[in-house]
Amino acid sequence: MKADIHPDYHFIDVKLTDGTIIKMRSTWGKEGDTMALDIDPSAHPAWTGGGTRLLDQGGRVSKFKKKYEGLGF
Repeated sequence: MKADIHPDYHFIDVKLTDGTIIKMRSTWGKEGDTMALDIDPSAHPAWTGGGTRLLDQGGRVSKFKKKYEGLGF
């Protein structure tokens, strides 16, 4: 392999939505940084069977509802 063409691969902390912190190797950030997730396997309907709902934080669903709020759906 060529030298100095690959990104730095190091350990980071990943904070899940329930507050659990796990160590992973990643090219994101710097050594020791913490990545906070909004959606993870413990909260996403794809992994939980659809029982929980995703919170839309000013995203597409909110924009859609605001755009069509006066039509009486």
